[in-house]
Amino acid sequence: MGFGRTRYRSLGWAPVKALLMFCGVACCASVTGCAVVSDISGAAAGIAAGTATANPAVGIGVGITVKAATREAVTRLARKQHNAEQDAIAAAASDLRVGQTQDWSLDRKIVRDTHGEVRVLRIIKTPLAACKELAFSIADKAEQNAPPVWYTTTACREGSRWKWAAAEPAVDRWGYLQ
Repeated sequence: MGFGRTRYRSLGWAPVKALLMFCGVACCASVTGCAVVSDISGAAAGIAAGTATANPAVGIGVGITVKAATREAVTRLARKQHNAEQDAIAAAASDLRVGQTQDWSLDRKIVRDTHGEVRVLRIIKTPLAACKELAFSIADKAEQNAPPVWYTTTACREGSRWKWAAAEPAVDRWGYLQ
Protein backbone atom coordinates (compact mmCIF):
# COMPACT_ATOMS: atom_id res chain seq x y z
CA MET A 1 0.00 0.00 0.00
CA GLY A 2 1.34 3.40 -0.86
CA PHE A 3 4.40 4.13 -2.96
CA GLY A 4 8.02 3.34 -2.31
CA ARG A 5 8.74 2.36 1.25
CA THR A 6 5.60 3.80 2.87
CA ARG A 7 4.00 0.35 2.98
CA TYR A 8 1.01 0.49 5.30
CA ARG A 9 1.81 3.78 7.10
CA SER A 10 -0.54 5.94 5.00
CA LEU A 11 -3.57 3.69 5.52
CA GLY A 12 -2.83 2.11 8.85
CA TRP A 13 -2.30 -1.54 9.64
CA ALA A 14 -5.98 -2.60 9.94
CA PRO A 15 -6.97 -2.26 6.23
CA VAL A 16 -3.75 -3.93 5.15
CA LYS A 17 -4.35 -6.82 7.53
CA ALA A 18 -7.94 -7.14 6.29
CA LEU A 19 -6.73 -7.17 2.68
CA LEU A 20 -4.17 -9.87 3.43
CA MET A 21 -6.81 -11.94 5.22
CA PHE A 22 -9.19 -11.50 2.27
CA CYS A 23 -6.48 -12.73 -0.13
CA GLY A 24 -5.83 -15.77 2.06
CA VAL A 25 -9.53 -16.57 2.30
CA ALA A 26 -9.90 -16.16 -1.49
CA CYS A 27 -7.09 -18.69 -2.03
CA CYS A 28 -8.79 -21.16 0.33
CA ALA A 29 -12.13 -20.63 -1.42
CA SER A 30 -10.62 -21.43 -4.80
CA VAL A 31 -9.41 -24.77 -3.44
CA THR A 32 -12.67 -25.82 -1.72
CA GLY A 33 -15.02 -25.41 -4.70
CA CYS A 34 -18.21 -23.60 -5.56
CA ALA A 35 -20.27 -24.68 -2.56
CA VAL A 36 -18.63 -22.36 -0.06
CA VAL A 37 -17.54 -19.50 -2.28
CA SER A 38 -20.50 -17.30 -1.31
CA ASP A 39 -20.05 -17.93 2.43
CA ILE A 40 -16.33 -17.25 2.41
CA SER A 41 -16.55 -14.20 0.15
CA GLY A 42 -19.35 -12.72 2.29
CA ALA A 43 -17.38 -13.29 5.48
CA ALA A 44 -14.19 -11.86 4.02
CA ALA A 45 -15.94 -8.79 2.62
CA GLY A 46 -17.76 -8.23 5.91
CA ILE A 47 -14.56 -8.48 7.92
CA ALA A 48 -12.73 -6.16 5.52
CA ALA A 49 -15.56 -3.59 5.50
CA GLY A 50 -16.03 -3.74 9.26
CA THR A 51 -12.31 -3.34 9.81
CA ALA A 52 -11.92 -0.51 7.30
CA THR A 53 -14.90 1.48 8.66
CA ALA A 54 -14.56 0.42 12.31
CA ASN A 55 -18.32 -0.16 12.27
CA PRO A 56 -19.52 -3.73 12.78
CA ALA A 57 -22.99 -2.93 11.40
CA VAL A 58 -21.45 -1.90 8.08
CA GLY A 59 -19.39 -5.07 8.06
CA ILE A 60 -22.45 -7.26 8.68
CA GLY A 61 -24.44 -5.45 5.98
CA VAL A 62 -21.66 -5.71 3.42
CA GLY A 63 -21.04 -9.35 4.31
CA ILE A 64 -24.69 -10.33 3.85
CA THR A 65 -24.95 -8.40 0.59
CA VAL A 66 -21.78 -9.90 -0.89
CA LYS A 67 -22.83 -13.40 0.18
CA ALA A 68 -26.25 -13.04 -1.49
CA ALA A 69 -24.80 -11.56 -4.68
CA THR A 70 -22.12 -14.24 -4.92
CA ARG A 71 -24.62 -17.05 -4.32
CA GLU A 72 -26.88 -15.67 -7.06
CA ALA A 73 -23.95 -15.39 -9.49
CA VAL A 74 -22.80 -18.96 -8.81
CA THR A 75 -26.36 -20.28 -9.20
CA ARG A 76 -26.86 -18.38 -12.45
CA LEU A 77 -23.55 -19.68 -13.85
CA ALA A 78 -24.45 -23.28 -12.93
CA ARG A 79 -27.89 -22.88 -14.53
CA LYS A 80 -26.34 -21.55 -17.76
CA GLN A 81 -23.88 -24.43 -17.85
CA HIS A 82 -26.61 -27.03 -17.32
CA ASN A 83 -28.76 -25.39 -20.00
CA ALA A 84 -25.86 -25.46 -22.48
CA GLU A 85 -25.25 -29.13 -21.69
CA GLN A 86 -28.94 -29.95 -22.19
CA ASP A 87 -29.00 -28.07 -25.51
CA ALA A 88 -25.94 -30.00 -26.72
CA ILE A 89 -27.56 -33.33 -25.87
CA ALA A 90 -30.87 -32.39 -27.54
CA ALA A 91 -29.07 -31.10 -30.65
CA ALA A 92 -27.07 -34.32 -30.96
CA ALA A 93 -30.30 -36.34 -30.84
CA SER A 94 -32.18 -34.17 -33.33
CA ASP A 95 -31.36 -36.21 -36.47
CA LEU A 96 -31.32 -39.66 -34.87
CA ARG A 97 -33.90 -42.40 -35.33
CA VAL A 98 -34.89 -45.04 -32.78
CA GLY A 99 -31.91 -47.16 -31.77
CA GLN A 100 -29.25 -44.84 -33.22
CA THR A 101 -26.43 -43.47 -31.07
CA GLN A 102 -24.28 -40.38 -31.49
CA ASP A 103 -21.53 -38.70 -29.50
CA TRP A 104 -22.10 -35.26 -27.98
CA SER A 105 -19.62 -32.87 -26.38
CA LEU A 106 -19.49 -29.44 -24.82
CA ASP A 107 -16.30 -27.41 -24.56
CA ARG A 108 -16.41 -25.04 -21.58
CA LYS A 109 -14.02 -22.28 -20.65
CA ILE A 110 -14.35 -22.23 -16.86
CA VAL A 111 -15.09 -25.77 -15.71
CA ARG A 112 -14.32 -29.20 -17.12
CA ASP A 113 -15.40 -30.10 -20.63
CA THR A 114 -18.05 -32.81 -20.80
CA HIS A 115 -18.94 -35.37 -23.40
CA GLY A 116 -20.88 -38.57 -23.78
CA GLU A 117 -23.30 -40.48 -25.97
CA VAL A 118 -26.98 -39.98 -26.69
CA ARG A 119 -29.31 -42.74 -27.87
CA VAL A 120 -32.93 -42.41 -29.02
CA LEU A 121 -35.14 -44.93 -27.22
CA ARG A 122 -38.48 -44.03 -28.78
CA ILE A 123 -40.26 -41.29 -30.69
CA ILE A 124 -43.42 -39.82 -29.21
CA LYS A 125 -45.70 -38.10 -31.74
CA THR A 126 -48.81 -36.28 -30.58
CA PRO A 127 -50.92 -33.57 -32.21
CA LEU A 128 -49.25 -31.05 -29.90
CA ALA A 129 -45.58 -31.99 -30.09
CA ALA A 130 -42.99 -34.34 -31.53
CA CYS A 131 -40.74 -35.68 -28.81
CA LYS A 132 -37.97 -38.22 -28.38
CA GLU A 133 -37.17 -40.26 -25.31
CA LEU A 134 -33.40 -40.32 -24.87
CA ALA A 135 -30.76 -42.18 -22.93
CA PHE A 136 -27.57 -40.18 -22.54
CA SER A 137 -24.26 -40.56 -20.79
CA ILE A 138 -22.06 -37.92 -19.24
CA ALA A 139 -18.32 -38.27 -18.77
CA ASP A 140 -15.69 -35.69 -17.86
CA LYS A 141 -12.83 -35.34 -20.32
CA ALA A 142 -10.47 -34.97 -17.36
CA GLU A 143 -11.40 -38.42 -16.02
CA GLN A 144 -10.65 -40.72 -18.95
CA ASN A 145 -10.86 -44.00 -17.01
CA ALA A 146 -14.16 -43.30 -15.24
CA PRO A 147 -17.13 -45.21 -16.68
CA PRO A 148 -19.94 -43.03 -18.06
CA VAL A 149 -23.12 -42.56 -16.09
CA TRP A 150 -26.41 -43.03 -18.03
CA TYR A 151 -29.62 -41.04 -17.59
CA THR A 152 -32.96 -40.78 -19.43
CA THR A 153 -34.86 -37.69 -20.51
CA THR A 154 -37.21 -36.34 -23.14
CA ALA A 155 -36.47 -33.74 -25.83
CA CYS A 156 -39.17 -32.07 -27.92
CA ARG A 157 -39.12 -30.12 -31.15
CA GLU A 158 -39.40 -26.37 -30.62
CA GLY A 159 -39.63 -24.74 -34.01
CA SER A 160 -36.64 -25.87 -36.04
CA ARG A 161 -34.57 -27.17 -33.12
CA TRP A 162 -34.89 -29.69 -30.33
CA LYS A 163 -35.00 -28.61 -26.67
CA TRP A 164 -34.80 -30.38 -23.34
CA ALA A 165 -38.33 -31.14 -22.14
CA ALA A 166 -37.81 -32.54 -18.65
CA ALA A 167 -38.93 -30.24 -15.83
CA GLU A 168 -35.63 -29.23 -14.26
CA PRO A 169 -34.43 -25.93 -12.83
CA ALA A 170 -32.28 -25.26 -15.89
CA VAL A 171 -35.33 -25.27 -18.19
CA ASP A 172 -36.21 -21.71 -19.21
CA ARG A 173 -39.98 -22.05 -18.97
CA TRP A 174 -39.88 -22.18 -15.15
CA GLY A 175 -38.69 -18.55 -15.03
CA TYR A 176 -38.92 -17.09 -11.54
CA LEU A 177 -40.22 -20.33 -10.04
CA GLN A 178 -36.70 -21.79 -10.03
